[in-house]
Amino acid sequence: MNLIPATLIKRYKRFLADVILDDGNELTVHCPNTGSMKNCGQSGDRIWLSKSANPKRKYAYTWELTETSSGHFICVNTQRANPAVADAIANGQLPSLAGYKALQREIKYGDSSRVDIRLSDGPQADVYVEVKSCTLLEADGCGYFPDAVTARGQKHLRELMATVAEGKRAMLIFAVMHTGISSVYAAKHIDPNYAELLTQAANAGVEVLACYFHIKPGGITFCRAGNAVTA
Repeated sequence: MNLIPATLIKRYKRFLADVILDDGNELTVHCPNTGSMKNCGQSGDRIWLSKSANPKRKYAYTWELTETSSGHFICVNTQRANPAVADAIANGQLPSLAGYKALQREIKYGDSSRVDIRLSDGPQADVYVEVKSCTLLEADGCGYFPDAVTARGQKHLRELMATVAEGKRAMLIFAVMHTGISSVYAAKHIDPNYAELLTQAANAGVEVLACYFHIKPGGITFCRAGNAVTA
């Protein structure tokens, strides 16, 4: 995917942002992120856009990456997290999820929800994987999820716990989409209910993993995996 550099003017109305291209043209672009995007985009930041070939789109450009003043890259397009994790699984880069022959996306489960990834035909019970994009960096490499109160995220944790109670495997993967983040924590200071549910989920047998990615305008590739702090 060829990305186009620009300078951010401001984000507004949640899904829109005004930018200036390097040729001086100012335009409005789509911002594909439902969160607060705290610390992910300030006026004057260098950002990177993709351009859709679909002539029916109202906004042809999509905000994909932010390059911070310290040289870190943030993938603000949350739709990139699921494919990145799926690729890591398919490439055998997550040993705890190795050996499953079938990987399906967006499968119905729980209370009228869709799980991001389901793995089946493997060495253990089917695995139901929920992926969350983590982009909030606060200090000393510490990343946090969520960046805003998330009733939807709380619902997903309850559904993962119910999946474990049914004798299946359930996993929550934090896809770390900020190259400055070196560890992941529950954001108790933002959503204490989510943090408490995450602790309950881990104690109930939901596996919690953080996956870190290399992010550049040329692409997103797997870096490493590690445990996330759940308490």
